[in-house]
Amino acid sequence: MLEKDRIVNILLVEDDEVDIMNVERAFKKAAIKNPLYIARNGIEALAMLRGGDDKLPEVPNERRLILLDINMPRMSGLEFLQTIRADKELKLTPVVMLTTSNQDKDMIEAFDLNVAGYLLKPVTFSRFVDLMTTLNKYWSSSEMPN
Repeated sequence: MLEKDRIVNILLVEDDEVDIMNVERAFKKAAIKNPLYIARNGIEALAMLRGGDDKLPEVPNERRLILLDINMPRMSGLEFLQTIRADKELKLTPVVMLTTSNQDKDMIEAFDLNVAGYLLKPVTFSRFVDLMTTLNKYWSSSEMPN
């Protein structure tokens, strides 16, 4: 079990149900205990980060990490990233892109918006588990702003 102060509240912003299931299954298989919150688009994610609403849970303010897809309806991952970087309450939240887009323009724009990492979604489930395990080890031991 993780120490209380080492827990990372992870918000997955992803519209693809298969990818959501892969992340959930990878967390279970790797015995990752960090809470996983799921937003299916950037609008939901903003509501969850800013305090939730009647239908969506609030992501706690402490030790947050966002795993963000680029290609989503309503608000793309890059639009979401621009929005939180302009928000004084959210701008320091670490964001790791988890996407299928290997386009240089997407990667450059994401890094221009201060992403902490840019990861391509693995093709196989075992690689997905490896990636989630590595991410969890890194962020669980990292110092993070509150």
